Amino acid sequence: MTQITDAFEVEGFVEQSKALDKLLMSNPEMEKKVQGLIRKVLNEVRKSIGQAARQPNVMKTDPREAYKAVRAAVYKRILGGNVNILSKRRASANGGSYTPTKTLKSHQRGGNRRPRGGRTMKLESYFGSDRGFVLRFLNSGTQERVMKSFNIDDARENIHRGSRGGNVRKYGKTVNTGSRGMIKARNFFGHASQTAMAGAAENLTQMIDKLIKQELK
Repeated sequence: MTQITDAFEVEGFVEQSKALDKLLMSNPEMEKKVQGLIRKVLNEVRKSIGQAARQPNVMKTDPREAYKAVRAAVYKRILGGNVNILSKRRASANGGSYTPTKTLKSHQRGGNRRPRGGRTMKLESYFGSDRGFVLRFLNSGTQERVMKSFNIDDARENIHRGSRGGNVRKYGKTVNTGSRGMIKARNFFGHASQTAMAGAAENLTQMIDKLIKQELK
């Protein structure tokens, strides 16, 4: 799960182009310029994968902009970079609070009347680039999820509690209270990144060739 990344290195470009090799050795600014080109093409790849994540077959809605969690990084020690949906080391400082839109009308009963807990508030405060965990779940999927602990009421043994039981005092006669379903793997990252990276490599080749010609004038 934590290794969902797609990368390319441009060592091959150096080996194929003696002119670029010489420029990298003789011009201290040349490496920064090449890294700038790499950053430019990777940002385009990042945007392309983000758009793929927003397709209806991946996410029906994205009110908290999880698509922005696709990240791009340029390597420092070698010429290259990667795009990924890994977690950031630190969450953004300016998180917000999201409250799902209520569909009940004023005269209707139903819905969750329990106050929102601290864990819920924390999870719903993640926006944009902090929601990489959502993309990883959608990309790789999950196993079937069930609640792990229940208080079984033997006095209500005839009530159907589902495969894992259930707290009837809390849930009443709800059927299958233990099942929380599963998320089917979309694998959008693998498909989108391979296509986008192939285009990025081609664009980068052309941009480096243009840069070499400009530097040799």
